Amino acid sequence: MSTGELLSIEPQELQFPFELKKQITCSMQLRNKTDSYVAFKVKTTNPKKYCVRPNTGIVLPHSTCDVIVTMQAQKEAPPDMQCKDKFLLQSAVASPGTAPKDITPELFNKESGNQVEECKLKVNYVAPPQPPSPVREGSEEGSSPRGSISDNGTVNNTLESNSAPRSFAESHEKSSEAKSLISKLTEEKNSAIQQTNKLHKELELLRREGKKSNVGGIPLIYVVIIGLIGLIVGYLIK
Repeated sequence: MSTGELLSIEPQELQFPFELKKQITCSMQLRNKTDSYVAFKVKTTNPKKYCVRPNTGIVLPHSTCDVIVTMQAQKEAPPDMQCKDKFLLQSAVASPGTAPKDITPELFNKESGNQVEECKLKVNYVAPPQPPSPVREGSEEGSSPRGSISDNGTVNNTLESNSAPRSFAESHEKSSEAKSLISKLTEEKNSAIQQTNKLHKELELLRREGKKSNVGGIPLIYVVIIGLIGLIVGYLIK
């Protein structure tokens, strides 16, 4: 806060939450510390960039006046977010009953014998306020995904965190059982095919021998072999 004899100014540094392509405002309050009318005037080193309302006015004795400074929307940020702009606030004792329209440049001329004070104000850019984090309080980095909230307010973390591993394990177990069953059936099929081929060869051999020794009848072993082949073929069809 300024310690001038006429006006106290708060704050002493104009802070703008800088955002590209957006107008930003900052306010300061002037308080008259005297029993006199005090006129003020605000100047800036970059008048095209800022709009001051009001830029001139009267502060009544022991009263306050708010001044709004608006920075026009900027297309690019300054290097390192440093701003060299400055403001100058001049104040001078005015005659009782003076209105803002009666303020003239001569009122702030020290050479005219007027009581004039000057206060320089710096401009500072600050980071804009961050939106609240969606992460609930008490959550830790690296923790499991958030669970849904049930009707009674409890958090259902168990189902969400365990369902995927459990499903994967069950699928893997079923896949192993299926592979084992297929392998077993394949072995049995190959074994049956080998037995069939062997029986065909034996049948062919017996048939040749039967033609030589017993042309008029069918040997008993021939009937037995045919029955076995029928059983094996029936098993394979199932």
